[in-house]
Amino acid sequence: MPLNNNQYNSFLESVAQDLDIPPSKYQQAVDRYKSVGRWLQDGVDVGAGEELRIYTQGSFRLGTVVRPLSDGSEADYDIDLVCELPCHHQSMGAHAVKHDIGNRLKESETYRRMLDKEGRRCWTLDYAEQDGIGFHLDVLPSASRTPGSFDTSISITHREKNAYSWYSSDPNGYANWFYELNRAAYRLAEHQQKTAIQRQHGSLYASIDEVPDQLIRTPLQRAIQLMKRHRDQRFDDHMMSDASPISMIITTLAAHLYANESDVRSTLLNIITRMQAHNSLLRNEALKDSFLAERALIQKRDDGTWYIGNPVNPDENFADRWHEDNHARARAFFQWVEWLKEDFINVEGSSESAVVQKALSQAVGAALVSRHALLLGMENDANTPPARKVNITSAPQPWRI
Repeated sequence: MPLNNNQYNSFLESVAQDLDIPPSKYQQAVDRYKSVGRWLQDGVDVGAGEELRIYTQGSFRLGTVVRPLSDGSEADYDIDLVCELPCHHQSMGAHAVKHDIGNRLKESETYRRMLDKEGRRCWTLDYAEQDGIGFHLDVLPSASRTPGSFDTSISITHREKNAYSWYSSDPNGYANWFYELNRAAYRLAEHQQKTAIQRQHGSLYASIDEVPDQLIRTPLQRAIQLMKRHRDQRFDDHMMSDASPISMIITTLAAHLYANESDVRSTLLNIITRMQAHNSLLRNEALKDSFLAERALIQKRDDGTWYIGNPVNPDENFADRWHEDNHARARAFFQWVEWLKEDFINVEGSSESAVVQKALSQAVGAALVSRHALLLGMENDANTPPARKVNITSAPQPWRI
């Protein structure tokens, strides 16, 4: 018989949970970046009456974090931390602000040992934890753009060779946009998931009220986690790996295309279908779906460039490099969407266990399929090596110091 929808949904949900960062590891990460934040706040002069703000951004904040893959093996978690100075610091110049933060980190003997070489935008601290699951903590120096206003945008430092400049960004605005689209699903999931988390992790949370909101997961967040792991799995050691879709594009398009489906399977499959409807753009053809055409989430312009806008800053184009190298990134994106369809959608029509296992192994890895195969009504493949057991339920959204 073809895959049962309920069984398939349970499988996808469990795999996504397994990809997530466990609450104990999440708390360890929070402790790490709060300590970094306190060190910076205590040592960076921002002026009388001013405040240095520390907060997370990216997948850790949005609740879409997955443990990355590197050369076929799971790597350390990535955590992005924004260090926002008052707006008048922009007058100091991007070089000065970048190195004020870097020098403060170097003043700590502990952080100096962990500090990687200067990145284009961040300073990176590498945490090697005793359990073998570490963190890469990226500290992004920035400055507010407008004092005392509702404008959440910031200017971030950027280094290109030896030249420093300011780039516009808005991680808080983006997070608020994402949360708003996710709000209805979050409200439906909150009580049930907090109850389950508290029961499973009573040593961390004595009551349901102590379970952080940041640990709740909706079908949208789970679908994004699955797509990100699929991206990592499919492009790992592939000739197109340098052109693989960036997480901001995956997250932005998925959030735009989410229609408040109530389960992970429906969310994932519908998002993939709506993404695939855009593949005619690669052939310079118009979209057949009039609703998607009107929304223009992915645009190929007359001059051959591509556009996927930041929903809170339309001047920022996430696809600004898609035209390079004969549209390599555009071609990689639409190839990835085809793989998504092959591995997650087409598999539903198969009644052969071997075919299902092969497709899903291409999607998320053989170890995860083996670990959760019984949810599909299949026995573990004897040829699939056993995987390290990780008990995971969910991961964070924002956390402010």
